[in-house]
Amino acid sequence: MSLSIGIVGLPNVGKSTLFNAITKKSVPAENYPFCTIDPSVGVVAVPDPRLDVLSKISNARKIIPAIVEFVDIAGLVKGASSGEGLGNAFLSHIRETDAIAEVVRIYENSDLIHVEGTIDPLRDIEIINMELILADMQTVEKRSQTIGRDVKRGDKDAIKLAGILEVLKKHFDEGKLANSVVFSAGGGPASGWDEEELKLVRDLHLITMKPFLYVLNKQSGGKNLDETKDERFEKLLSWFKENNFKYVIVDAKIEDELKEFEDTEKAEMRKELNAEGDGVDDLIKAGYDLLGLETFLTTGEIETRAWTIKKNSTAPVAGQAIHTDFKDKFIRAEVVAYDDLVKCGSFAEAKAKGVLKTEGKEYIVRDGDVIEFKI
Repeated sequence: MSLSIGIVGLPNVGKSTLFNAITKKSVPAENYPFCTIDPSVGVVAVPDPRLDVLSKISNARKIIPAIVEFVDIAGLVKGASSGEGLGNAFLSHIRETDAIAEVVRIYENSDLIHVEGTIDPLRDIEIINMELILADMQTVEKRSQTIGRDVKRGDKDAIKLAGILEVLKKHFDEGKLANSVVFSAGGGPASGWDEEELKLVRDLHLITMKPFLYVLNKQSGGKNLDETKDERFEKLLSWFKENNFKYVIVDAKIEDELKEFEDTEKAEMRKELNAEGDGVDDLIKAGYDLLGLETFLTTGEIETRAWTIKKNSTAPVAGQAIHTDFKDKFIRAEVVAYDDLVKCGSFAEAKAKGVLKTEGKEYIVRDGDVIEFKI
């Protein structure tokens, strides 16, 4: 399953530095706008300590983690929707991703240029989102023009779509993202649209229909708005809460400096730099969750592996992550929860204690299930 998250934001907010830290891959990260023109792509392992534990139980020869693809996209400026800066390239690259990680600065540093001249994270978000909304508005207006004839002749789908487009236009005029039209704060449908109507919306390929994750970039030793309880940060948090938006806080520069260190050495260096937590791991996990993904596990002498599936997948659908035969020729699945397997210490003991169960086609796979498919 190939899914990607686009890292976007204004120029000079730390996008490429963050990308370097996430992927351990060097791309330019200089102190001027548009340093990154072509999108750099990095495949990132999803942190999962369960794999190490399972590999010891099975004496596996190798470990293969789940992955998420991150794409570093050129900085956006006001007018991008009209082609300003690298707007056209930016918009075409972001359309190809499955989700958006929007990076904003929450630190002040007079030595580092900000394209807007001052630090105001909520203003920066509004600039970026408005450009994406304007781009989507153009898509909606063009589609409205092309279905006019079909509406006049009474085509049911065209009439449905015309109504949807009018709703979207209204929300765009109010500065709202398309995903806020479809999904309520509780995660359920806000529009009242049925599945057929939602398919018509998805077929528009709107940028703002993608899920958003906001990445707040701070700087060790700098004036960080979250640490000083600055009014701008409090206002930002209120906005996140009101709209049920997800966010993570990272220190991209520190994470980039620590990218070559591993385990204990990395923890010691982090302590010396007074950097709390691991913002990159939090970001990768949040991105994985943002895409509505979860992991099931397989383990044996050859390998221990994490497999990526959509949440609420049935056993046969999950099985096709390994091979299509596991869906088409599915008979049953032998399933044990990760925690139960670890407590038992072996598959034989798990079976003896009755926690290794045989499941059929209707079984909904849970995150952390250890599965062996039978065909």
